Amino acid sequence: MSLRVAGSIATSALRTSEVGLAVASSNVANADTEGYTRKTSSTVTRDTGTGISSVDITSVSSNVDRYLLKTIVSAESDLGYAETRDSYLDQLQSSLGSVTADDDSTGTDIGSMIDALADTLGTLATSPESGSAKAATVQDLSDLAETLRSTSSTVQSLRAQADDEIATTVDSINETLHSIDDLNEQIVKGKALGQNVTDLEDQRNTALKSLASDLDVTYQVDDSGLMRISTASGKSLLDSAVHELSYTPASSVSADTTYSASGSSGFNGIMLNGTDITGSSLGGSLGALVQLRDSDLPAQQAALDELATSLIDTLNGIQNQGTSYPAPQTLTGTETVSAGDALKVTSGTLRVAVTDSSGTAAEVLDIDLSTMSTLQDVVDAINTMSNASASISADGKLVISADSSSNGIALGGDANDGTTGAFSDAYGLNDLLTGTGASDIEVAARISADSSLLATGVLSSTSGLTAGDTALTSGEGSIASALSAAFSTSRSFDAAGGLSARSTTFAGYAGAVIQGAATLAETAASALESQETYTSSLETTFSSRSGVNVDEETAAISTLQSAYEAAAAVMKTLQEMFDTALDMVQ
Repeated sequence: MSLRVAGSIATSALRTSEVGLAVASSNVANADTEGYTRKTSSTVTRDTGTGISSVDITSVSSNVDRYLLKTIVSAESDLGYAETRDSYLDQLQSSLGSVTADDDSTGTDIGSMIDALADTLGTLATSPESGSAKAATVQDLSDLAETLRSTSSTVQSLRAQADDEIATTVDSINETLHSIDDLNEQIVKGKALGQNVTDLEDQRNTALKSLASDLDVTYQVDDSGLMRISTASGKSLLDSAVHELSYTPASSVSADTTYSASGSSGFNGIMLNGTDITGSSLGGSLGALVQLRDSDLPAQQAALDELATSLIDTLNGIQNQGTSYPAPQTLTGTETVSAGDALKVTSGTLRVAVTDSSGTAAEVLDIDLSTMSTLQDVVDAINTMSNASASISADGKLVISADSSSNGIALGGDANDGTTGAFSDAYGLNDLLTGTGASDIEVAARISADSSLLATGVLSSTSGLTAGDTALTSGEGSIASALSAAFSTSRSFDAAGGLSARSTTFAGYAGAVIQGAATLAETAASALESQETYTSSLETTFSSRSGVNVDEETAAISTLQSAYEAAAAVMKTLQEMFDTALDMVQ
């Protein structure tokens, strides 16, 4: 073997050791760098043409378990989904309040407030003439209504927050896709030129995991180094170009704001290449946000609405059977009507009484509703009275008034068709609560302003009641007792949200609403904990297989250093031999 060949072999050995030392040193330096994977240099023997082999570096590669990486990417999607649901459902549970253990305090949850109202009504039932009991009842009912409104508002705020975060997440997804696209270009170009692109691949894998936490994706890497990414449903997000998602959040969100794949709605669709993918299996935090906005949170709203409407219908039904003492001068309905409307209650007798401040009748009219066809017929009948009048207001409400400010109007009788209830209830003439659900439930404005207008008793049903007779008494508390009993009596609730149909009390149903939210939150927290543990175990395994072991790299550096020194010694010897040979020629 010639000295030149020996020198070439020694030089390649030096170069190989230098590259190995550089790779090992880089591994040690980046041992704690997020996403960095252990790099290794690949060597190959080269034929020198003399029957003696040389060594050379062919490439530097990452020590990455590709199958484990795919599993981690999938786990990141599940983790992003679990984290988002846990965050929102925890906020939801908090919004429903908590029961206070302190006996001197009142619970802030809906169930505790219902219990407090029931206790106050119990006091009113025993002292229907008490002004303070009436005021306390109205206050407790106002507090309950306010809590229902506040809770409903929080639910809708969370939906609006989720909708805004959908837009933010879409922007983040697009940004990550463009980042991966840029890395794709560098990697493909670098590989074609034979350059080391392993650090770029690490950066791309880190970006891929970030993308997966926002959206469930699948991916493939071809021989050129190009990574292609698709949604879990197979729609392309990245190939030779980025296919961006687009979304515009709603300007405002209420219980009526919904998403529907068929036609326009309050929420826009999440678009990809002109296709609405909102209903697809999105996964990740984006999928969780859509589910929260369109399913989980509306279900809680539906349960709150079921409680609120049951309270409204039940308490209004009872309140409309009675009257306050003394009676109010004017009763104004809440139902929108017109003069020609057919009567909602077509049987029984409607008693209209004008009473003074002591409850004595000034005038009484009994109307046989079976002889009436339209609402105007009833209005005309009342207008035959000397001390009262009736009309339909400009905004379509039935109004019945005592002509004198010192008198009041009380309604009674047995007018009830078994379906719509009392005449007064059918037209909302003496409603205690207003609203259509939890978002707008309120104590009627006139009663909120004057608690003495709370109905506690009923108009006398004595046959032949006439002017001068006692029509109302302050101690008559049948309505107060009925209101109190309403809170201890089980009633039917329809299936709503995640709650099945059931028969229970108001407090029982409120407890079911709270428990349902708590169960959702607990399930979400448990799922998050489980997913965090699983994902962490995968990352630990990946790190042990593909990460840097400083001790191993340090040992490798020592070995490579020895090899380098040996090759350098050979080079020194060969140099001396060259010098000797040159001296012999001279």
